[in-house]
Amino acid sequence: MRYRVLGGTGIEVSTHCLGTMMFGSVGNPDHEECARIVHTALDHGINFVDTADMYSAGESEEIVGKALRGRRDDVVLATKVHFPMGEGPNRGGNSRRWIVRAVEDSLRRLRTDWIDLYQIHRPDHRTDVEETLSALGDLVRQGKIRAFGSSTFPADEIVEAQWVAERRALPRFRTEQPPYSILARGIETSVLPAARRHGMGVLTWAPLASGFLSGRYRKGVPIDLTGGRAALTPHRFDPALPENARKLDVVEHLVELADGLGCTLPELALAFPLAHPAVTSVIIGPRTPEQLAAAIEGAALTLDDAVLDRIDELVPPGTNLYHPDGAWQSPTLSPAARRRAPADRAAARPPEDRPWSPAR
Repeated sequence: MRYRVLGGTGIEVSTHCLGTMMFGSVGNPDHEECARIVHTALDHGINFVDTADMYSAGESEEIVGKALRGRRDDVVLATKVHFPMGEGPNRGGNSRRWIVRAVEDSLRRLRTDWIDLYQIHRPDHRTDVEETLSALGDLVRQGKIRAFGSSTFPADEIVEAQWVAERRALPRFRTEQPPYSILARGIETSVLPAARRHGMGVLTWAPLASGFLSGRYRKGVPIDLTGGRAALTPHRFDPALPENARKLDVVEHLVELADGLGCTLPELALAFPLAHPAVTSVIIGPRTPEQLAAAIEGAALTLDDAVLDRIDELVPPGTNLYHPDGAWQSPTLSPAARRRAPADRAAARPPEDRPWSPAR
């Protein structure tokens, strides 16, 4: 296992990060098996574990907390906040009110006194980023978190957060967690350059492109749209759609490329993000011990220029063959944000429509 420094934090993390989104009711409800996955990952040199409060409604954090008993000091532990955790208003988002409540809940579920990396899971256009940074800075001073970062932020909001932190003398985001794979390279255009320019560590998710780079989905092979990931988002897997047909065509070429290297398609897919100089660690999200073993098998694989040039021919740099984050869309693209609204709809205007002030 290789290690890299996480941005400017001085914290060394493994180039493979154990993601635990599939722990719990959404993926693997067997707590004991999930704990074994954690222990196996640690035994193979992975020291970076990533979760989130919303994964299986907190169950993932609970599993991770139990699994790390006796080994917490050796692990760089990351979790996230933003998505709603229950019914009613003010139980989600990036406000100070919610963050100070959510971090206590995460600490309790994780059975720890501190979180190494606390991440804002998505932007919140209802909340000034200054408010968010101020709350996170207080948590650092209180010793409840060691560092904080963003997740799936567009480049302009990454830069704005850095600017606000500098202007207001606030602690800044030290990391970004974007989706990145051979089939979704859009972040190469601006997100990765922005992160690198501001000295941010980058941990990427979805390296297997929602399973398309797992080897499970192949051209000409019937895809069951009633089970697994395909049942959750069938539009992403229906081979009749041109977008998916294009992905399947590229997969066939990538399988050929992997065969020539003597590795598997998933091993090639996991090695690709780490070839970018801005990337610190790639998140793997196994649901079973077998999936973890397959990911660890290719941890030492590196790609030379000839291989990367061939990948560039198949998927040009900065190109997305699909929208990698189907779970979130910027509210700036909503009809209310794009069209003039009558007076009775004024309340629906996004916060960006407010008059500019120096505090913004």
